[in-house]
Amino acid sequence: MMRMPDYMKIGDGPITIFLLHGGYGSKDYWVHEISALVGRGYRVVAWDAPGYGLSPLPADYSIEMVAESATHLIAELGTEKNIIIGHSMGGIVGPKVAQLIPDRIHAVVISASIAALAQGGEDFARDFIEKRIPPLRQVRTLAEAAMPLLKSMFAPTSSGPAVDLVLDIAGKTPSETFIQAMLAIQRYEGVPVVQALEVPVLCVGGRHDPVAQPHLVEQTAALIPGAKVRIFENAGHYPFAEVADAFNAALFDFLDRNGLAP
Repeated sequence: MMRMPDYMKIGDGPITIFLLHGGYGSKDYWVHEISALVGRGYRVVAWDAPGYGLSPLPADYSIEMVAESATHLIAELGTEKNIIIGHSMGGIVGPKVAQLIPDRIHAVVISASIAALAQGGEDFARDFIEKRIPPLRQVRTLAEAAMPLLKSMFAPTSSGPAVDLVLDIAGKTPSETFIQAMLAIQRYEGVPVVQALEVPVLCVGGRHDPVAQPHLVEQTAALIPGAKVRIFENAGHYPFAEVADAFNAALFDFLDRNGLAP
């Protein structure tokens, strides 16, 4: 039986937003975003995906397994209406969750993510892995290997407490978990999954993101019937931290327009 992942639950009400973090990180880097969501009146659940934070690392890691774990979380903690905000790897997992439990999910926000590495071409997919896994084989901690890469994923002008928090939490990601997650992303083919989405979808990205590049975010949105897309000019890979006010304005407008205001 799959163990319930670790999570934190904040706020009350009939609409719950589930926050799914990326390949770097844990539930703890959402603190500033949680404050904004709860302040708006939403109930929020932020998890540690399998292998992250306090959640144990399973023997067989895959996007499908992570999504299955998320369905258990939503079955246990979901409310009348449930929204997924998936960032980066979480943006790959989120659509799969919606496919597995379509009756429980009422909207999906895909943040700084694409359907599959193959969208960027063979060189892009190869470069994605080569920049992330081989450096970890040569050093003791992920922070040592990844900090220059992490910093390069922000816009040149990005700074402040939310950015500092993401860098701090991301640098504490367990190395073996990160390796397994990156290999899972490499194997995963999510195009058919996003094409089948039948709930309102918002795809967001940053102009300076070297991974979920704007044209790839727009390409992903074009695969999804009725999906909306928003590219933030002064953000990189973490728009929820880099341009929080603009991110939340776009998010709340999207939710309001789809009858998901608290």
